[in-house]
Amino acid sequence: MTILTLTTDFGTSDGYIGALKGVILSLAPGTTLVDLSHSVPPHDVRHGARVLATAAPYYPAGTIHLAVVDPGVGSERRGIALQTPGATFVGPDNGLFTPFMRERVACVALANSATHRRPVSATFHGRDVFAPAAAHLANGLPLHELGHPVDDPQSLPAPQARRLPDGRLRAEVVSVDRFGNLATSLKLPLEQGGALDRGAVRIAIGGESLVLRSAYADVAPGALLALVGSDGCLEIALREGSAAERLGLGLGARVEVWGV
Repeated sequence: MTILTLTTDFGTSDGYIGALKGVILSLAPGTTLVDLSHSVPPHDVRHGARVLATAAPYYPAGTIHLAVVDPGVGSERRGIALQTPGATFVGPDNGLFTPFMRERVACVALANSATHRRPVSATFHGRDVFAPAAAHLANGLPLHELGHPVDDPQSLPAPQARRLPDGRLRAEVVSVDRFGNLATSLKLPLEQGGALDRGAVRIAIGGESLVLRSAYADVAPGALLALVGSDGCLEIALREGSAAERLGLGLGARVEVWGV
């Protein structure tokens, strides 16, 4: 039994997700469907990539991940299926699968019209191109039968923390989750034997100066804090509240760090 996950920016108030599932189950009735998220902010490809990076690695080998965050639908952008040693990703070639590019062992364009629904809507490739391709893979269709090889799938530029002449690190906010936590582009090595002295690390963001904490519970409700998130990146949070709202900050906000 194949597991097939779905990640979209469709929300849940319309019938779009239901249409994807109907197409998949019509073509591959034995497929186990799992919703990763349908609350990706509209058109936010970077957020969609982060959702996949957070969840996809924890699924069994052979899982198919269908993702549709597709502001370029109907344009010349390709649809692709990208294979790694543990999974296959199906969706638009717009950087959505950036977190898995280094692992890829094969990638094809979804160019075989025999695997598409007919007619193909210019505004709903999720239903007419991506979902059928994922269903055919779930049925055992070899990847290469979906279309021709792609050597240059699109990747999003990866924000990197940089070292300034005075020794501090400058990073930026790369994601804001539903709790209002601000995840940054700086990975910290706390998992490698506790290499950092948390008390010596100072973080500046939005006019606030913070020290590094171990967990949300280290501060009182309503207090700001900095900590290492579950993905190993520096995160700014507000216990039982939204750091994004408190600070009035979002994607791209500057974060400066001393003591690392």
